[in-house]
Amino acid sequence: HCMTPTSNHPDHDNEGLARLRNEIEQVDRNMIKLIARRVELARRVGAVKHTAGLPAFDADREAAVIRRVSAVAREEGAPEEEVRYLFRYIIGMSRRVQLIDE
Repeated sequence: HCMTPTSNHPDHDNEGLARLRNEIEQVDRNMIKLIARRVELARRVGAVKHTAGLPAFDADREAAVIRRVSAVAREEGAPEEEVRYLFRYIIGMSRRVQLIDE
């Protein structure tokens, strides 16, 4: 339930909230590191594709990634539709990096 800012909160509740927020911040930092790693790997994939004369866009591969992350989301109890949306965006970001480096 939601309390107004003027409500008296026990100190342990505030400490618990601060701990949870700190944990979320750490998860956010880890997610950003993983996104940066994924983008770097995509850049390297793009270089290999470019050398091999392959296009940056591979619809079959992108569809397979979406199917895979959807299955993982289902296994982990994460919202599938939102995970698919995020990965479509991440895949687009990765493709843009590959196109920039061509």
